[in-house]
Amino acid sequence: MNAPSPPRPIRALPDQLISQIAAGEVVERPSAVVKELLENALDAGSTQVTVRLEEGGVKRICITDNGRGIPPDQMPLALARHATSKIASLDDLENVGTLGFRGEALASIASVAAVTLTSRTADGAHAWELEGSHQGTVVPSSGAPGTTIDVRDLYFNTPARRKFLKSEQTEYGHCAEVVRRIALARPDVSFSLSHNGKTVEHWMVSDMAKRSAQILGSNFEEARLALDEGSGVLRIHGFAGLPTASKGRADSQYFYVNGRFVRDKLLVHAVRAAYEDVLHGDRYPSYVLALDLDPALVDVNVHPSKIEVRFRDGRAVHQFVFHAVQRALAATSATSHGSVPSPLPAADNLQASGPIWRPQEQTSFGSILNPEYRPTFSPSPFGAAGNSGVAQSTQRYGALWSNDPRDNFAPGATAADGGNGFRASADYTLPQATPMTASSAQMAGEEFPLGFALAQLHGIYILAQNSKGLVLVDMHAAHERILYEQLKNALDAQIDGTEMSVQNLLIPVTFYADAVEVGTAQEHGDTLKTLGFDIAVMSPTTLAVRAVPALLKNADAQTLARDVIRDVREYGGSRVLIERRNELLGTLACHTAVRANRILAVPEMNALLRHMEATERADQCNHGRPTWVQIDINALDKLFLRGQ
Repeated sequence: MNAPSPPRPIRALPDQLISQIAAGEVVERPSAVVKELLENALDAGSTQVTVRLEEGGVKRICITDNGRGIPPDQMPLALARHATSKIASLDDLENVGTLGFRGEALASIASVAAVTLTSRTADGAHAWELEGSHQGTVVPSSGAPGTTIDVRDLYFNTPARRKFLKSEQTEYGHCAEVVRRIALARPDVSFSLSHNGKTVEHWMVSDMAKRSAQILGSNFEEARLALDEGSGVLRIHGFAGLPTASKGRADSQYFYVNGRFVRDKLLVHAVRAAYEDVLHGDRYPSYVLALDLDPALVDVNVHPSKIEVRFRDGRAVHQFVFHAVQRALAATSATSHGSVPSPLPAADNLQASGPIWRPQEQTSFGSILNPEYRPTFSPSPFGAAGNSGVAQSTQRYGALWSNDPRDNFAPGATAADGGNGFRASADYTLPQATPMTASSAQMAGEEFPLGFALAQLHGIYILAQNSKGLVLVDMHAAHERILYEQLKNALDAQIDGTEMSVQNLLIPVTFYADAVEVGTAQEHGDTLKTLGFDIAVMSPTTLAVRAVPALLKNADAQTLARDVIRDVREYGGSRVLIERRNELLGTLACHTAVRANRILAVPEMNALLRHMEATERADQCNHGRPTWVQIDINALDKLFLRGQ
């Protein structure tokens, strides 16, 4: 064991050592330097920023902007500790409207690297240069209006810190990610990034739609939903990726608060909860979302890197973000944005000659199945005979089709007659496969965006035709989503405004709990009961679950209790009830939905299409799989080399 060090007197630390200690927090790696310098450039009103890196930023980081510049008499202060032009009082600190404000970044960087500051104001006759630190001498130099900060040999005087850096490519990757984050937030500014003398990225001034497509790629551009909502002092805007375009990693998630990229648990949870209804648990959505609010309502001075924030009313912000993203995802592809991504490339070089439905032409699909048709194997789940299990489930939760002949394309009815009637009925019969017609106006006008069924493929897919071309529908996935939404809406209507229905356990479920869990159960007992849980403290290390929400009576009580206790502790309230309820309904819908290899008559297929058009989140099933895809006529022409 080492002997204790001799006592030392308390003394003030030298400025250089203070700056190096601060650099341990601010200058964690080269990417942190890039972040601080870029934020300063944007705060200076720049519209053009150039980033030059060498050896991953360890050898050199040089950032040039065309901002306001720094007067020569203020340049030494720019490299001094706790000197800034962005705040002057506590009131300024509580209403921060800039990205940088601490006044310690440049001094910290200068303490662990060789820094050269060159700047020229708009009315300056020439530029001025300062090298080293705030104790250096400002000398005349050359340069355009704006500021250039050249940082060389990072950690040259602190070799121990340099040992912790990763490979050149890894450090460059972190730097490039910082540039991408900031460029996404400011599409009104052009950015150029080079590494070892080679230009890697260059983004011209554009808008959020184009900038996000450039940075996140064409896959995101083709599978995203625009979002712009406001409520009081809160506004959220940007793009949320479609669930069907989710990824295996959370590397395309960008959230900004007043233009600042943040990683905030509350915001991440709100967005994740909004996707929970449409995304499988091990998949991650892509999004670029920006939250704007009064700076006085958010504290950005929580962490030296300013990557975390704290809201004055976190619950209100959580609910606003959650509901805004959820509403955007609730819109169906058929009615809001045309289609989900097509698995086939569109023939962009081919121009459609016109609508595939010729004017004043009535097209009849004819009868795919004989009116006397009866399935000889795997019968339809919607017939009254031979399918008692499914019929009972359908009778219990509401039939997909009503027994009104107009709702089922009965003889003599048109598509318009039966496109929108979906009344529940316990007494229903299998609709007969009868001829039906669709006018050119209905098709060209997208009255029915998913078109009309032509046939069933391998007992799995529905083939339909609309004005754009071919629609392929996974009938199980589509029906699963429809049933799920029906069950969820029915349960919401039952419990709205009423107390939570609970199920008392005949034998309480006891389990080991740590001190934090026991303390949370005691402190938040009323909240837990409001959520439908009766969790009693049996001993300092044991909890007993005596009642759970009735909707979750078949779930694992111990796991459920641990989850709700954890969420109550972390968020002050719980969303576990909603998440578990949705999981339960999703499972029920999956087992109730029409299975593969079941024969459906054409009217049944069309009724399914009409229901999809009227159902929220019809893009995907409850597991995040797409329910339908659109293959446009140009892509089909390209496959068959038509027009070439």
